[in-house]
Amino acid sequence: MVQDVLLGCLLVIAVAASGPDPFEEPAAFALLTVPCVVLAALAVLVGRAWPLAAVVLLLPLGPWDFATGVATSDLTWLTPSAAYVKIFPFVTTSPFVIGYVYLAGRRLPSARPAVALAGVLSVIGVGLVLAKGGTVGLWTTMTTGLAGTYAVPYLLGLLRGRLLQQREQAKSSAEAQARLRERARIARDMHDSLGHDLALIAVRAAGLELAPSLAPDQVKAAGELRLAAADATERLRQIIGVLRDDTDTAPLSPARADAAPLSPVREDVVALVGRARASGMAITLRLAEPVPELAHAVVQEGLTNAAKHAPGAEVTVTVAARRVAVANGPATRSRSTARPGGLGLTGLHERVRREGGTLAAGPTADGFELAVDLP
Repeated sequence: MVQDVLLGCLLVIAVAASGPDPFEEPAAFALLTVPCVVLAALAVLVGRAWPLAAVVLLLPLGPWDFATGVATSDLTWLTPSAAYVKIFPFVTTSPFVIGYVYLAGRRLPSARPAVALAGVLSVIGVGLVLAKGGTVGLWTTMTTGLAGTYAVPYLLGLLRGRLLQQREQAKSSAEAQARLRERARIARDMHDSLGHDLALIAVRAAGLELAPSLAPDQVKAAGELRLAAADATERLRQIIGVLRDDTDTAPLSPARADAAPLSPVREDVVALVGRARASGMAITLRLAEPVPELAHAVVQEGLTNAAKHAPGAEVTVTVAARRVAVANGPATRSRSTARPGGLGLTGLHERVRREGGTLAAGPTADGFELAVDLP
């Protein structure tokens, strides 16, 4: 607001200074200068909300005096009468008109009003030139005046406005992509931590169902627990699907380093295998140093899939410096009722690909194998 007031004061002073002397020619001052001052004040008031309207109000203040110019050129090579041609007519109010035209180019959402205004300006300029004789010099002065005062500033403002708009869109897009990556990270961590725990609960419950020392009601409760774990796994799969729906096209860039995973403690591979063994899984671990950083995620995904889809099967976990594999045999107990989601393997595949590795998962002659090769 302060800038608008300051601009208005400067414009009014410029208009008043360029007109007749109010003391020597009061009638001319009242007839010519006062209306221009009113137009200048109105242009300042509406300049921010309606920049094109401000330009229209300032049209009478434009450089229509073809007797003045920034430069003088000799065009006698075109016609003998064009010895002293004014180039780019410039008056006291020209800087303000140029400024408002530039702002109009920045702020107008569409170019149609500007095209219409350009037509009006062309008609005015042609009319003035024809009224003064229509010489080559006048045509040159009018053309350079319209171009320098209106066309060039508008195009510069238009380019600047489009550039700012593109920057804002790029910023919004980057923020949206960051949100999508965060949602993908949350979905992956939910699957890795909660999905693994639910699978182990189902394995433990299935083991209790087969325990001969339990009473029938306890066996029934164990079966209900196994089904509840399977239902919870299915609901988790649906939630993860919602979180990942909009992340398929997100760029495969790593999540923020300061983003804390949902799981408070990251188990190492040995502890992870020990926990799965305690739940009743038969696991053979072959561990070699150094252990890759992705080993935990690969082993966790492999054990989770084995617990869900091949309960009771023997599992072999092989961890080497550049290869991590989890293989299981055929199931020896009935499978859970949860549908396969495939989201865990999808997320793991993305992580492996970011590390430059390859993932292979599929059935074997006697079961299923998940293998990751790292560079």
